[in-house]
Amino acid sequence: MRILFVCLGNICRSPSAEAVTKDLCEREGIADQVFIDSAGTGDWHIGHPADPRAIEAAARRGLTLTSIARQVQPSDFENFDLIVAMDRSNQADLFELSGSEEGVVLLREAGGGEELDVPDPYFGNGDGFEEMLDLLEYHCAALLERVRP
Repeated sequence: MRILFVCLGNICRSPSAEAVTKDLCEREGIADQVFIDSAGTGDWHIGHPADPRAIEAAARRGLTLTSIARQVQPSDFENFDLIVAMDRSNQADLFELSGSEEGVVLLREAGGGEELDVPDPYFGNGDGFEEMLDLLEYHCAALLERVRP
C-alpha cells in the first residue's frame, strides 16, 4: 500500500500526517507493508523542512518530522494507491491536476463527522498545531484501519 498525504505547502499538515501514520504503522508492525509520503499542491516551500512549530508539536508527542517539502507531480497519481487531501480545497486542486476523482479522498472522511477539513495552523497561534495533531492522530488511525494491508 502506498499513501500520499497532501496539503497546501507540505510543511504543516501533510508532513505531520505522514509522521503520525508512519508511527502507527511501526507500532502495529506493518511499516514494511505501507509506504507513506507527503506533498503540497503549492510550490512555495519546495526543498524546505517542515514548519518549526509543527516539528516542535510533533516532538512533544514523540514524533519526528523528517520530510522535505515537495509539490504533487502527475506521476503521483500512478505511483500511489491512495492520495489523501487535508481539506476540500486541496482535494479540488488534486482533482483538477489528475483529471479524475478516483483515488483521492479527504482524511476526515475516514473518521466520520460533519467537518471534513483539517484546519491549517500555519497562520494561527501554536495551539493550532496541537489541535491539528489531535485530529491527525484520530483520523490517520481510522484511515489505516480502512486500508490496512
